[in-house]
Amino acid sequence: MLVGIQTAGQRPAWLRAPAPAGGNYRELKALVARLGLHTVCESAACPNVGECWNRRAATFMILGDVCTRRCGFCAVRKGGPLPVDYDEPRRVAEAVAALGLRYAVITSVNRDDRKDGGAELFALTITAIRERVPACGVEVLIPDFQGSQAAMDTVLEAAPDVLNHNIETVPRLYRQVRLGARYERSLDLLAYSKRARPGIPTKSGLMLGLGETNAEVLEVMRDLAAHGVDILTLGQYLRPSLKHLPVLRYVAPEEFAELRRGGIEMGFRHVEAGPLVRSSYHAAEAAGG
Repeated sequence: MLVGIQTAGQRPAWLRAPAPAGGNYRELKALVARLGLHTVCESAACPNVGECWNRRAATFMILGDVCTRRCGFCAVRKGGPLPVDYDEPRRVAEAVAALGLRYAVITSVNRDDRKDGGAELFALTITAIRERVPACGVEVLIPDFQGSQAAMDTVLEAAPDVLNHNIETVPRLYRQVRLGARYERSLDLLAYSKRARPGIPTKSGLMLGLGETNAEVLEVMRDLAAHGVDILTLGQYLRPSLKHLPVLRYVAPEEFAELRRGGIEMGFRHVEAGPLVRSSYHAAEAAGG
């Protein structure tokens, strides 16, 4: 049985990440600014930005920094979409080369204004990194492309090393948390990737603390395992601002540890679970695990 729920209140000590600082952090911040790039680390206010950037690890966010959806949990700017920048893949590859990365994670805002949801630019970015830094692994954290299999084929044909798509929360909370998304559509996307390219590992993740029950979390984990997902991430939802959904509970590290054990028993190849875990946290280690 999972440990009991701790109700939300003052943020507990295990959720206090160190402030961003250090030489590598400053170098990466300057590089991203010079190349006109965006990272989900900054745009989504990730608590691990200091740790990851000092390890020279970052998640690049393509297709601009304005999202066409208005999810209640996300700190990324919302509004009208920006023009597609077809030079962006080259600049991402330049940043990967400058940082000497052995593993790169690429994500994007939702682009529901585009027929392919932005899949073309994902493929171009994968190709640009492979041409510039052939030894670098590439993971993509994709939106749902509104269920388009043609868009999925575009990404999969570029052969990423890992295909990541977050389920985010339990079905009951989708209307509050993931506006414009559908639970079954996300499961279908992950299953299609596994059918179309079984050699490409699939990955997904959930945020905890939005009002889900332990039973609901376990049911989603079973659904993901049944749809062939290889890698799972579980982390604590943190409220970016008072305009976003409130935190309804803080999940203790012991509960995350038990969920990790349960995930391994369900058949996931790797489970990264903890209060500060995010989709691309220790992504290279998870891909190799």
